[in-house]
Amino acid sequence: MQLATQELTDYNAVAKALAQEFATTAAERDAKGGTAQHERDQLRQSGLLKLMVPQEYGGIGTTWVQTLGIVREFAKVDSSIAHIFSYHHLSVVVPHLFGTPEQKERYYLQTTRNNWFWCNAFNPLDRRVTLTAEGKQFRLNGTKSFCSGSKDSDLIPVSAVREGDTKLAVVVVPTARAGITVHDDWDNMGQRQTDSGSITFDNVLVEASEILGPPGPFGSPFGTLRSCLTQITFANIYLGIAQGAFAAAKQYTASTTRPWLTSGVEQATEDPYILQHYGEMWTNLSGAEALVDKATQLVQTAWEQGEQLTAEQRGECALAIAIAKISATRIGLDVTSRIFEVMGSRSTAAKYRFDRYWRNLRTFTLHDPVDYKVRDVGDWALNDQLPTPNFYS
Repeated sequence: MQLATQELTDYNAVAKALAQEFATTAAERDAKGGTAQHERDQLRQSGLLKLMVPQEYGGIGTTWVQTLGIVREFAKVDSSIAHIFSYHHLSVVVPHLFGTPEQKERYYLQTTRNNWFWCNAFNPLDRRVTLTAEGKQFRLNGTKSFCSGSKDSDLIPVSAVREGDTKLAVVVVPTARAGITVHDDWDNMGQRQTDSGSITFDNVLVEASEILGPPGPFGSPFGTLRSCLTQITFANIYLGIAQGAFAAAKQYTASTTRPWLTSGVEQATEDPYILQHYGEMWTNLSGAEALVDKATQLVQTAWEQGEQLTAEQRGECALAIAIAKISATRIGLDVTSRIFEVMGSRSTAAKYRFDRYWRNLRTFTLHDPVDYKVRDVGDWALNDQLPTPNFYS
């Protein structure tokens, strides 16, 4: 599908058209795994990679509310696409959060001019990549795991350890640079087309201007917002997966599910227990949606504050995100499992791959333990303590 995006101003309509097309092959591609090359090409052609680039740099300059709404729309039909698409936006703003004004401008401008697709090699828990000075330049060595969207990407933001420095450095390097090897080693049960495998850096040349900062990570309350953006992105994807599972189950129940022999009704859509399940799922999903929407709006408000963002405002934002993520995780896992109770045994046939909703959500929700979000909320509820900024809160 070719989209003449220069003639379109409604990017939600562009996204919905893409989502409808992604949905037609989602189950087949889930079985296949690997790189969603055709879908990545469509995202490039759509203009949607420029959503979060400010208009003064040639971008669309939209809000996180709209961007994450599109992410959620993709997640309803294909959470792998939502994953790599969202990580592009999380990465394209990294120079804005961590870098100098010159770095921010340079990367925004070059992204729009070259239609770059960013990936992610941030993963602060994996500290195997080192950055070593070599005259006025630097060398990057080591391996980084969980590098989502790495295949077919153009730029990689990488966290690295510098000798004698406990703080992680963040560098941005082209994926095609000599010494960078993107491995085809992602074969997990869910999120199968996210290319979240490993990248090896073998004596990769890094220019001083490619090291972000100041302020760098945690250089200011605004500089700590990246983890908030990551977490609210996850909450939107989790919710989208659950909403997609619900929609798939609804269609199947209405068209295919048979009433139980002792139900006393002629259609499955009249079965009292099926109705109870749908009522409970819808109620829970509505609550999760409200919480995620509220937190997403708070993220946008915090983003608009820029360097004027206070630590308290940031903490309130992080708290709302934690609550939303807890809800989306728990309700999502329930819904993606419970749908089989309202569809029946025939819905487990391999051709439907309805299990992909649970597999995708279960895989993605293990990114960082939701129990620590619950602890953060508990510390606020009992001790009035807002979450302390870190790479995951």
